[in-house]
Amino acid sequence: MDGAGSDPDRVEHVPVLYQSVLDWLQPQTGKKYLDGTVGGGGHAQGILGRGAFLLGLDRDADALRTARSRLAPFAERVILRQASYRQARAILDQIGWGQVAGILLDLGISSSQLSDPERGFAFGRDGPLDMRFDRTGGDTAADLVNTLPEEEIARTLFLYGEERNARRIARAIVRNRPIASTGMLAEVVASAAGNQGSGRSGVHPATRTFQALRIAVNHELEELEAALPDLMESLETGGRMAVISFQSLEDRLVKRAFRKASGKPGKDEPKSALLSERKVFFRDVTGKPVRPSRDEIAENPRSRSAKLRVLERL
Repeated sequence: MDGAGSDPDRVEHVPVLYQSVLDWLQPQTGKKYLDGTVGGGGHAQGILGRGAFLLGLDRDADALRTARSRLAPFAERVILRQASYRQARAILDQIGWGQVAGILLDLGISSSQLSDPERGFAFGRDGPLDMRFDRTGGDTAADLVNTLPEEEIARTLFLYGEERNARRIARAIVRNRPIASTGMLAEVVASAAGNQGSGRSGVHPATRTFQALRIAVNHELEELEAALPDLMESLETGGRMAVISFQSLEDRLVKRAFRKASGKPGKDEPKSALLSERKVFFRDVTGKPVRPSRDEIAENPRSRSAKLRVLERL
């Protein structure tokens, strides 16, 4: 995820936990790395700056254009593709890399996406209710809010936004359909939530609703859960995978996958059974997630919720 400057019309690419990512991945000259969410290319630039080779993937064509421009000095050592990180293993095979020394997933949404009203991710300025990372196909947020049954909308808001007023908001959405813009949706949600909004100072009551719809539109949690095992197997011995998450739903999936891969059972799993099932073992090298420093949060407030977890293949 990227941070933005104080000018809402001017986006500064500020890679979250930039130095921590480099410290934990330890990129080396001549080694191959995968950035599954290359975005504007901030982290990728740091990895390539260490003399490494890099495959950068992103579902967002606009992000890839930015990355291609930023990473132009490293053109001989970088490959960029418009694709989900869920397709990474197949693409690695296609380009003849097979396994890599390091993998980075910087989950969530970037400042450039948030700042463009035409993308529909935010409600600061009115725009179409889109929210797709890849605008070449798939349902938009408008499709969901205007066609799903009330019960399904409520379920989506509760599961993906952890919105406690999900039923009330869903009822208001259905009553006010059709809803075509971000501004209209934000007004409907704020009116429905009333004084029982998100409850956090300074946070708009529609924030969780917008998060939930974005996750649903892009199938973010399903993509992440399905991709993690394949990505682990794409690591060479000694290779590391770093994942930056920005909300609890993502972090829980990453934490659970890393624990299972490193032979640490869940509450209801016997350790002996889990160990006997796995042929390859991994090590959760960070344990507790790495968080941004106070200085980084002051410089880039959007980094405040970031959590970095790192897994190593033994």
